[in-house]
Amino acid sequence: MNLNPNQLTDYANTFITVLIDYSPKFISAFLILFVGLYVSRLINKFIRKLMIKRNLDPTLTKFLADILLWVLRVLLFVTFISKLGIETSSFVAILGAMGLAVGLSLQGSLSNFAGGMLIILFKPFKVHDTIEAQGVIGTVSEIQIFVTKLLTANNQTIFVPNGSLSNGNIINYSMEKIRRADLTIAISYDTNIKEAKDIIIDVLNNNPKVLKTPAAEVSVKNLTDNAIQLAVRPWATSEDFWGVYGDTLQNCKQAFDAAGIIIQPFVKEFSKKNNPTDLLE
Repeated sequence: MNLNPNQLTDYANTFITVLIDYSPKFISAFLILFVGLYVSRLINKFIRKLMIKRNLDPTLTKFLADILLWVLRVLLFVTFISKLGIETSSFVAILGAMGLAVGLSLQGSLSNFAGGMLIILFKPFKVHDTIEAQGVIGTVSEIQIFVTKLLTANNQTIFVPNGSLSNGNIINYSMEKIRRADLTIAISYDTNIKEAKDIIIDVLNNNPKVLKTPAAEVSVKNLTDNAIQLAVRPWATSEDFWGVYGDTLQNCKQAFDAAGIIIQPFVKEFSKKNNPTDLLE
């Protein structure tokens, strides 16, 4: 197609006219975009500092600050395209439809997201706490938005979904400063019960990690067909708990051997599901 000089001049004039007409909108739209990005970063930093000053959980602080930043960016983008003269109603409708589709396809993830928010807000446990939940036990190494990372005693990492974690039972072994060890030692019917109890009490009294208050307890727990079961319940700090647990068993065995007392085998009354201390043995 051949264009004569007059047509080229008309096209050029039309282009210049359109450019002049839309230049103010174009310049103001990009000015709003650049200023808005700068202001949104300033607001984000201010909110982060404010939440840190209020001693909010670091995970919650980062998450809320990131959400706020993306909300500001979306609003800024809608303002930007509106300033350019683009109709935003259809755009918002498309975003809504996309959000609904993504929400329906990620129902499980949204449940984990809500669970993570509940855990962060209500704090049934925190990082470095030892917990038992969903059939696993370990030390919390990280609380993420969708999952919680647990580190087991044998150095395995377990990822527990926050949805099921927030809706189930949680045993927090680290929330209290002290813990009681529940031990069972079986002796034969030929053994003098008072002598055995005195030996155990001496073992507990000679262990500096065993707390004096609350006082340790030693009592007859059960009489089985072949043994007398003694309940041994020393108290210790959460940090010394497993040390006291193992030392008590070892020292009682050595003291009984020296006194000629035989420890009888016995069948545990509780399954591992009902006795959480067995899970850590």
